[in-house]
Amino acid sequence: MKREDIDRLLAEVRDLKCKSQKEVEAARVRLLGKKGEITALFEEFRTVAPELKKEFGRPLNELKQAAQARIDELKDSVVEEASDGPVNDLSMPGEPFVLGSRHPVSIVRQEIVDIFRKFGYDVAEGPEIEDDYHVFEALNFPPNHPARDMQDTFFVSAGHLNPILLRTHTSSVQVRSMETMDLPIRVICPGRVFRNEAISARAHCIFHQVEGLYIDENVTFADLKQAILLFAREMFGPDTQIRMRPSYFPFTEPSAEVDVSCNICHGKGCNICKGTGWLEILGCGMVDPNVLEASGIDSKKYSGFAFGMGLERIAMLKWRVNDLRHYFENDMRFLHEFETATEV
Repeated sequence: MKREDIDRLLAEVRDLKCKSQKEVEAARVRLLGKKGEITALFEEFRTVAPELKKEFGRPLNELKQAAQARIDELKDSVVEEASDGPVNDLSMPGEPFVLGSRHPVSIVRQEIVDIFRKFGYDVAEGPEIEDDYHVFEALNFPPNHPARDMQDTFFVSAGHLNPILLRTHTSSVQVRSMETMDLPIRVICPGRVFRNEAISARAHCIFHQVEGLYIDENVTFADLKQAILLFAREMFGPDTQIRMRPSYFPFTEPSAEVDVSCNICHGKGCNICKGTGWLEILGCGMVDPNVLEASGIDSKKYSGFAFGMGLERIAMLKWRVNDLRHYFENDMRFLHEFETATEV
C-alpha cells in the first residue's frame, strides 16, 4: 500500500462533480462499491504490517468518510438542480387548474338581488344571532301569541325578558332598517335563517331567505302586486303569470301567498306542480300599522308592503331539484352541474 494512492483518491473525491443522479451512482460504485477503489485499499490494508497500520489506518478512514460525504452532497445538489429546471422552463406546458363554481343558492341570491336593484332597492343585512324583540315582538308577535308556534326557534339564551336566539326569518333586518333608515325605505334583506325542524327532502333546519320592504306615502296593494309580477317575469320568464291567495302573517295585513305559473308544464299540470299548473314562491302583504308604529313610523302618513321567499325554494323551481338536502351535503357531483350556470 502506498500513501500516494490514498492522497490521489482524496484529491479526486474533493474535485468530484456530477451532472445527474446516474453519474453520482456511478461514482459511488467506482469508489465505494464492492469492487471500488477505496474498498480495494481496505482489502489491501489487511496485509499491511502491524507497525504500519497506524500510519495508513487514519488517512484511509478519512478518505472513506470524505468520499461518502461528497457522494451525499452530490445527491442533494443534483436533486435541487432537477427540481429547479422545469420551473424556469417557460416552454413547458402548464398544469390545468380545476376551477370551482358558485353554489346554486348563491347564484339565485345574486340573481334576485340584481333584479330588485334594477327596481331601486338597496341591500340590507343584519345579525344572525338576534334578540326576541327584533325577531318577534316588533313584528307584532306579542308574548304567548299563537303565531310564535309557527316558527320553531333555536334559543341561545332564554332566561331573561329579551331572549337571544337564532333568527327564524330575515324580517328582523326589516325592523332594524325601519329603526335606522330615512324614509322612504326600499330594501331587500338576503340572509341565512334557522328553524328547529326535522330535515327532509322538503325542509331543513338551515335555509336562506330574501325579504323585501317598501315604505312610503300612498303605497297600496296594487304596488305590491305589480312589484311581485315584475320580479316573477324577470326570474322565470316574460310569460309568467302570478296569482295571490289570502293568507295570514302577524306583521302584514292583508296578507297573501303568491303562486307563479309552472314554467315546466306551462300550466298544463305536471308532477312538479302536482297537476295544478301553479307553484308557490313567496308570502307577502301590507305592513301592519302596529309594526310601523313599533319602529317609530307614523302609520297614518306612511304605508308599505313586505314580501319574503326562500332561496332554496326558488333554486328548486329554477333547476328542478327535488331534494332540499342536496344544497347542504357538498356532493361534488351535484355542485359540478352548476359550473355552466349563468347569472342575469
